[in-house]
Amino acid sequence: MPCKERWRRRCASGRDPAPVRGRADGGYVTAEAAIVIPALVALLGMLLWGLGAVAVQTRCGDAARTGARAAARGESEAQVRSVASAAAPEGAEVVVEREGPLFRVTVAAGAPGPGPLGMRVDGEAVAHAEGS
Repeated sequence: MPCKERWRRRCASGRDPAPVRGRADGGYVTAEAAIVIPALVALLGMLLWGLGAVAVQTRCGDAARTGARAAARGESEAQVRSVASAAAPEGAEVVVEREGPLFRVTVAAGAPGPGPLGMRVDGEAVAHAEGS
């Protein structure tokens, strides 16, 4: 009943009745939103940067495994580099080393990111030479 009575008073006088105690926010919601929204945008940016770095690292690991398998089959070093470079991210560096019967292929590339967040990630794989 008090709600209906208050509505009638507003309609009759043309102005709002006195505010209900404890319900006036005094602009706090606006201030909280001004702080929370930029923080959420920054968090989203960091998550996207991290996802990009993980994707580049995964591609480097896959390229290194592909190169190590090719080296283990007895492919030439030029062919191993070509195979690994084809699977690697753009601008990746491929290093092939032989340590006795083992071939070690390392693929390194730059992860996207602004300024100091652009870091270098790598993937490494080792394969035993077939027929050794």
